[in-house]
Amino acid sequence: MFENLREDWHTYERQISRQGFWVMIVYRFGRWRYSIGQRWLRIPFSFAYKFLQKLIEILTGIELPCEVTLGRRFRIEHFGGIIISGDATFGDDCIIRNGVTVGLRYTGQRGSPVIGNRVDIGAGAKILGTIHIGDDVAIGANAVVLCDVPSNSIAVGIPARVLPRKDRPQAGVVQSIAAVEETGAEPSSEVLV
Repeated sequence: MFENLREDWHTYERQISRQGFWVMIVYRFGRWRYSIGQRWLRIPFSFAYKFLQKLIEILTGIELPCEVTLGRRFRIEHFGGIIISGDATFGDDCIIRNGVTVGLRYTGQRGSPVIGNRVDIGAGAKILGTIHIGDDVAIGANAVVLCDVPSNSIAVGIPARVLPRKDRPQAGVVQSIAAVEETGAEPSSEVLV
């Protein structure tokens, strides 16, 4: 748990004020409590987790149950209105923003999306059903994704159209774009993808 929290601390740029970091602390605690072998010993930790999870949902508007499988360096870029189903799976280096829903397509029917590595999910996007999102995918803001998206693609629109991605941005370019979004400055020509 502590190694994951250390990595989360670096993912959130060592800023304790980031609500996504608070959510990750509670998520990591919830996952850690399952490692306690004795059920009677785990019960007080389970009560503490359930209380903290509700508190963090109220404070941040993010529902991230500990049953979700997250890869490394999962980042919640903007908080509020984020709902992730308990059986969803995320790969490494995924980014989600406010208003994102990842979950079931129909009530009473199990099966949530499996999301690959380095997936960037735009604000307000909905990813629903038993679908697979490949690696290096960008999902546009407010897109409604109801079908599989192959690796190195972009999904945009309602319902989402899948387009091939001409070039995958390098990590430095993605960080530059994030910096431009945070500061509101005009992007330089090398930042534009």
